[in-house]
Amino acid sequence: MFKLRDEEAARKIVGLIKKENVKLRFMHVCGTHQDTLVRFGIEQMLKDTGVEIRQGPGCPVCVTTADEVADAITLAKAGVTIAVFGDMMKVPTPIGSLADAKAGGADVRIVYSVEDAVRLAAEVDKMVFMAIGFETTSPTTAAVMVEKLPENFSIYSCHRLLLPALQAIINMGEFQIDGLIEPGHVAVITGTRIFDEFSSKYQIPQVVTGFEPLDLLMATYMLVKQIKEGRAEVENEYTRLVKPEGNTKAFNLVNEVFKPVDRAWRGFPVIPLSAYDLREEFDAHNARKVYEDLLAQRPPVKEEIGGCRCGEMLRGIIDPEQCPAFGKACNPRYPMGPCMVSREGGCNIAFRYRGKL
Repeated sequence: MFKLRDEEAARKIVGLIKKENVKLRFMHVCGTHQDTLVRFGIEQMLKDTGVEIRQGPGCPVCVTTADEVADAITLAKAGVTIAVFGDMMKVPTPIGSLADAKAGGADVRIVYSVEDAVRLAAEVDKMVFMAIGFETTSPTTAAVMVEKLPENFSIYSCHRLLLPALQAIINMGEFQIDGLIEPGHVAVITGTRIFDEFSSKYQIPQVVTGFEPLDLLMATYMLVKQIKEGRAEVENEYTRLVKPEGNTKAFNLVNEVFKPVDRAWRGFPVIPLSAYDLREEFDAHNARKVYEDLLAQRPPVKEEIGGCRCGEMLRGIIDPEQCPAFGKACNPRYPMGPCMVSREGGCNIAFRYRGKL
């Protein structure tokens, strides 16, 4: 069986990259990719190759805005049970976090799936599931929406779409991106074809890849080869799971339940058609509609707290260590922003691994 954590193979790939004698900057958009890059020392291995890999807006907890978290807190304090994934609990806002709301008596529950939240609805008066994630997790939310749901259950959708954010980064032009490493789990659902137009329009090479060390190194080498050969195509390194057409059943289900809408991301202005909201026929289970009056009472909140620079990290402008608060005023126990909260956040990953090198 081919090993995906073979150090000798990794060094051979790094040697091939170094031979190409390039000076390039790539971006990935996945927290798991960042974890692999840092945990397995791939950043260090690539240090003398002329290739730099930056983390983009690939952490779903991190790109969820302070407004959205504050909406959930507002509902919780008004007596609505909120079901969330554990990573959302400590995300800070100027009005506190969901963990603070729970400590103050609000009913906030950690769940492992949307199905857990549906089951828990039988125990409470009003239940809202805060749905986060990209195209990878939106099919699971869509799947419950087409079933018979409890009347007291609703979804507060924070689902995001990957490509509009990448387009925003390119159009903002804050720095040069020579190639993109695309997340394999998103492409399992969407397929690789959705990336074709992006490469054609912006002439940026892309490689869809998996999450093991050799996956990332091969993706890096494939991007370097494309650039050296004057190509800007979509290549699939993750052929063991990703097909050009993706999972059409899941993709069609998502389109049946959700519609793309304009929405802000943390660190970004409003990005057109970059998020999923429920279609009108599901209004009875859309928390944004069901609790519209309560949400209107939520006070305005600032995006970042203190000197947090999470937004800049999500755009690939800075590394965690370039934030003055990193590891000092901001740490996993007392986070100032979601990039330190989520295990897919760049600050959390850097704190866990780089400090131990």
